[in-house]
Amino acid sequence: MAVGDPVAEAPAGQPGLKVSGLFHRFGELVAVDGLTVQVGPGEIVGLVGRNGAGKTTAMRAVMGIIRPERGDIRWSGHPVGPTDRLRFGYMPEERGLYPQMRILDQLAYFAQLHGLAPATARGEAHRWLLRLGLEGRGLDRVVALSHGNQQRVQLAVALVHHPELLVLDEPFAGLDPTAVDALSDILRAEAQRQAAILFSSHQLEIVERLCSRVVILEEGRVLAAGTLEELRARRPRQLRVKVGGSAEWAAQLLGVQVVRQDGDGVVLLLGPGTDPQLILRAAQACGPVQQFGFEASGLVDLYRQLVSA
Repeated sequence: MAVGDPVAEAPAGQPGLKVSGLFHRFGELVAVDGLTVQVGPGEIVGLVGRNGAGKTTAMRAVMGIIRPERGDIRWSGHPVGPTDRLRFGYMPEERGLYPQMRILDQLAYFAQLHGLAPATARGEAHRWLLRLGLEGRGLDRVVALSHGNQQRVQLAVALVHHPELLVLDEPFAGLDPTAVDALSDILRAEAQRQAAILFSSHQLEIVERLCSRVVILEEGRVLAAGTLEELRARRPRQLRVKVGGSAEWAAQLLGVQVVRQDGDGVVLLLGPGTDPQLILRAAQACGPVQQFGFEASGLVDLYRQLVSA
C-alpha cells in the first residue's frame, strides 16, 4: 500500500470494524471522501489530521449518528445495526453527559442501556470509578467536576459495558500528563482483552506511542496509512551529519538538499541513488566527523512532510 492510497487495512481475515468508501458532505462541504479503514480486535488505530479533516464525521457514521451518503460500514463481516452498536463504546468530542445526574447513577444508567443487568451495571460503575481515579465521587453531580474529571466520566461511560469496539474522539483533550498516562494504560489494557479501538487526536506523540496503525486524513481523504515503520519507509531518509568545522561543505553536495542546520550539525535529504558514503567522505575532508547517521522520523515530522507535500 503506497502513501496516498485511500485504504488503511487490518491484517487479512480478521473480524472487527471495516469502513469502505465512506462519503458524506454537509451542503457543499465534502467532509469525508472515499474513506476506507479497518480496525481488528486488539488493534489501536489512530485518526490524525487538522480540524475539518473528516475524523469526527467518520466516527459519527460508525456510531450511526449520521447516515453517510455513500459507503459501507461492517462489523464482523455484516452491516452494522443497532444490536452491534450496543457492543460499541463511544466517547464524543463534545461531551454527552447529563450535568445534573450523579456520576454513579449515570454510569449505571448507561451500562443498563447497553444491556447489563441493574446489579451488574452498578458494580461495573463502581469498578470504573475506582479505576479512573474517581473513588469517593460517585454521589457528586457531573456539573461539579473539573473538565479533566468530566473527561474521565465520559470515558467510563464508553467502557462500563466492556465494549468490543471503542470509538473515541479526542479522548486526551484537556488531560494533564498523569491523566494521559492513566488513559494510555487503560487503552492498552482494552486492546489486550481484544477490543478494537479507533481514536482521534491532535496529540501526535500520544498516537505514535499507542497505535498499531495510523491514518492521516486531509480534506476528507486518506493521505497516508500504515504502521509508523511503513510510513517512514515511504518518505525520503534524512541524514544528520556533524563535522568539527564549518557546515558550508554540505551546500556544495550534488543530489543532496540541506533541510536544516542546528547545534547538532546539518540534516540532509538524499536524492534517489545518492551514496551516503560519498557524503561521509566529503564530511571527513572538512574536519572530524562527530555524528553521522540516518534519523528515524517521528509521527510529527512525517505528518508535516506529508501535509506540506
